[in-house]
Amino acid sequence: MENPVVEVKNIGKLYPKHATKILSLKDRYLKKERNFAGQWSVKDVSFNIQKGDSVAILGDNGSGKSTLLKLILGVTAPTTGSIVVNGKIGGLIELGAGFHKELSGRENIYMNGVVLGLKEKEIDQLIDQIIEFAELKDHIDKPIKQYSSGMKVRLGFSIAIHVESDIILLDEVLAVGDKRFKKKALAAVKSYLKGKTIIFVSHSTHQVKQICQKAIVLKDGQLVYEGDTESAIEFYENQTIEIE
Repeated sequence: MENPVVEVKNIGKLYPKHATKILSLKDRYLKKERNFAGQWSVKDVSFNIQKGDSVAILGDNGSGKSTLLKLILGVTAPTTGSIVVNGKIGGLIELGAGFHKELSGRENIYMNGVVLGLKEKEIDQLIDQIIEFAELKDHIDKPIKQYSSGMKVRLGFSIAIHVESDIILLDEVLAVGDKRFKKKALAAVKSYLKGKTIIFVSHSTHQVKQICQKAIVLKDGQLVYEGDTESAIEFYENQTIEIE
């Protein structure tokens, strides 16, 4: 078997609940400080993803899904464990992530393209396709701060699928926008990203079934299930029913 394209080993991310705090006048005089315990957003998670896999990350709000994607992308550093990524990674993490609100849509395409490792000439060749797919021809030279949430996600999604990457991370990007664009975006994931390695976060089990072959389930920052999509969804839904 080939080496995995994403190898997650005992990964953990600890966020402090409070900044270091001085307790009293006496402590202040003595310059004593107290560190408050932090909260693990992700704790002791391990799994591998092979080339060409499409993997969903399932879990309730606050289970650590988005934090895990940010760790894989390298946006934030792990507190414990390690992540090895073999390949060029890209994608859309959260709505409008990586956009500069004062810059135009066009300028943000170039900025994001450079961040993803493209040269200006390469972006020149892609920009018309990106704008056309995002359906933003009449707004592309307006600043991002004037865009609706749907416009921002259309632009971010279009950049993600047109920029050549080996591994694509998608976080709830099909949850915003009208039904027509959601259908178009879903079709694009199946066609543009065919053969790519996809890591997909969504609360829509219907979309997960259409896109992903495998899934993992997180609960309170820990991996509680890993398997094929159907069995993982069944586990997740049964777990949710039990909580309710």
